[in-house]
Amino acid sequence: MAKKIEAPDEMSFLDHLEVLRWHLIRSVVAVVLVACVAFMMREFIFDTVLFGPKKMDFPTYRFFCKIATFFGITSEFCADTLPFTIQNRTMAGQFSAHIWTSIWAGFIVGFPYVLWEVWRFISPGLHENERKHSRGFILVASTLFFMGVLFGYYVVAPLSINFLGTYQVSKEVLNEIDISSFIATVRASVIACGIMFELPIIIYFLTKVGLVTPEILKKYRKIALVIVLILSAVITPPDVASQIVVSVPVLILYQISIYISKLVLRKEAKKEKRNAK
Repeated sequence: MAKKIEAPDEMSFLDHLEVLRWHLIRSVVAVVLVACVAFMMREFIFDTVLFGPKKMDFPTYRFFCKIATFFGITSEFCADTLPFTIQNRTMAGQFSAHIWTSIWAGFIVGFPYVLWEVWRFISPGLHENERKHSRGFILVASTLFFMGVLFGYYVVAPLSINFLGTYQVSKEVLNEIDISSFIATVRASVIACGIMFELPIIIYFLTKVGLVTPEILKKYRKIALVIVLILSAVITPPDVASQIVVSVPVLILYQISIYISKLVLRKEAKKEKRNAK
């Protein structure tokens, strides 16, 4: 059991490491437990979730197909099947994919608990007022993360799979996608978007410690736009439409982050005025 420290400010470096160790252990245990459940739900995780974007009845494809039909445009989103197969080329390939997919599923589902453990570690170092104003941190951060995960799964992943899975340099070359490559595409889309959607939370804490101000965010907005476009190009197929689809919500989050930074500084100014009286 971890030692209960009555005065966190007087803890030594080794005491901090001991506390951190137990937070990490509990986080890993939570992820492993959820991963075990995911491991036993193999058919749902693979056939329904992972391989869902490979099927043309996926909601995203139906949505874009309806839009294309409405405007009288011929679209690949209205095809019956995607012209590629998923295969395994190594002896332990499928088992390894099962193990690692379960672990990543454990991390995604267990993210709120991991975040809670992180919060329990850093919160003793905050003032009472800071803890009071940060009570909704876990809920907000978890909500943003899951919004990003859903955006990555229903928007980025299917757009990437549809584009890359149908792309051919020649009819002589067949698209026979290795299972690890397919899973990596879905995983990267989901995790990257989940992290990108944490931007307001990151800006909140950077503002709290004085590293970021609304003026800085406004000044470097154009640079941020370029960075967002680069990130969009990394996690999406190399077509303009997909990059715009990903860039729009991130730019909206950037604007929200500027507003959050203003609120933080406004509260800090009010606090300083009260202390000065």
